[in-house]
Amino acid sequence: MKVSTKRWWPSHSSARRLNAVCLLMIGAAVLALLGVDFQRYPVDPWQELSRIGWGLLLPGWSEATTLIQALLQTVAFALLAVAVSTPLGLLLAMAFRWRLVRMLCAALRSVHELFWGLIFMQLFGISPLTGLLAIIVPFSGVFAKVFAEIFEQQSPLPARAAPKGASVFIRTLYTLIPQSWPALLSYTRYRFECALRSSAILGFIGLPTLGFHLETAFKQGQYSEAGALMWAFLLLIASIRWWLRPWLIVPYLIAAIWLLPDTIGFSDGGSLWRFVSVDIWPAALLAGDWHGLLHWFSVMFSQQVWPGVVQTLLLTQIAVVLTGFIVLFTYPFASRALVGPWLRWPGRFVLLVLRCTPEMVLAFVLLLLFGPSGLPVVLALALHNGGLIAFLVANASDAAFRSGQARADDPRGLTRYAYIETPRRLPALMAFLFYRWEVILRESAIMGILGVATLGFYIDSAFEEIRYDRAFLLIVVTALLNMLVDSLSRRMRGAFSQQTNIT
Repeated sequence: MKVSTKRWWPSHSSARRLNAVCLLMIGAAVLALLGVDFQRYPVDPWQELSRIGWGLLLPGWSEATTLIQALLQTVAFALLAVAVSTPLGLLLAMAFRWRLVRMLCAALRSVHELFWGLIFMQLFGISPLTGLLAIIVPFSGVFAKVFAEIFEQQSPLPARAAPKGASVFIRTLYTLIPQSWPALLSYTRYRFECALRSSAILGFIGLPTLGFHLETAFKQGQYSEAGALMWAFLLLIASIRWWLRPWLIVPYLIAAIWLLPDTIGFSDGGSLWRFVSVDIWPAALLAGDWHGLLHWFSVMFSQQVWPGVVQTLLLTQIAVVLTGFIVLFTYPFASRALVGPWLRWPGRFVLLVLRCTPEMVLAFVLLLLFGPSGLPVVLALALHNGGLIAFLVANASDAAFRSGQARADDPRGLTRYAYIETPRRLPALMAFLFYRWEVILRESAIMGILGVATLGFYIDSAFEEIRYDRAFLLIVVTALLNMLVDSLSRRMRGAFSQQTNIT
């Protein structure tokens, strides 16, 4: 009698691929722990944490006018930036099939908004144009990518009814856009929430948005004022669905232009040409000194590029895996199928706080508690992204529960979590996680502005030292690294055969 050796899961099954990818990611994170700087510094985190906690519980702001002005300017930057980047992204999405356009969009979105802000600040000073361009440029690349993916999911049949010889613009305008209109609107609303966070953190480089006042309050130990700012920002994002109405968009845009701050230190018109033709290139290259240029590259690679890349990748990998664990732990508390219709609301509130608080703000607070190491960065990235993905997974669980997928004889509690809900949600969870992988890498790099030795630390130092050639090289390295991770994550997402519109 022969004994069958056929496996329960064939080697090419999606379940086996999913398990293999999960184990690979966890193994890489464990190895990353050996090289990352998680040194604890001699601070008293519990005393500081209690002061921050009291500030959140008892928020107070002595100058309400300043608080309102900071909120309004944060909204103004976000609204105007999205209003410009959305049509730009739509136009780029129409030409996304061309490799050159795809590469351009990948390069634009691979550089963080704060890095773009630092670049434009050298040209236009602390001005409205700096803040707007810092958001518009990367968001245009993101919109192009996501809109193109949405178009790919639509039926090709309506396009066949278009007149023969119609341009790509006409075909898109009359066939793809009407089909995908709900998805386009939904993603644009989500991106506006992201723009509010980006606008807020631009305050960390001097623009008068919410982040500027928040950083000042934390540095001065004014935690009640910091608490008022954080609660105001949380309420601003949580109430978007009520105050962002389509018929109010035009009045809002007019008001946003009027609310933009005054320009400080605007550069003269010749600065742009000097910046792109002289400042960002090594002196040895401009002089034709090839030996000196090779020496410059060698020193930069050994002292800044390689250490920055390594620390950025290590922190990113640990943060990605920790994000996955946070999602698995938190989403049940916001799921109707697991905790019921009433008990899920506290869980959803916690997830709302995590996903609405920018990573930079979380990292800034955690740095006060644990000192300047990689630990606050990893925790901030994992908490924010974990809250965002857990919110989406919980929503998917609720949608399935409402659609009648639950059976009367299904188990309850921990058994349902382990054997029904989590296996069903895990492929989508991993797809969302890999969508956020590129974002986590960009945020890991930018955290160097807070003193952690990632690529952002060396970029910020180069700008402070007015060494634009070093900053340009490091930003190019950051962009190439993000493009590489984006390509890898796209390939790994394909293993799960999942479609999603969050990036």
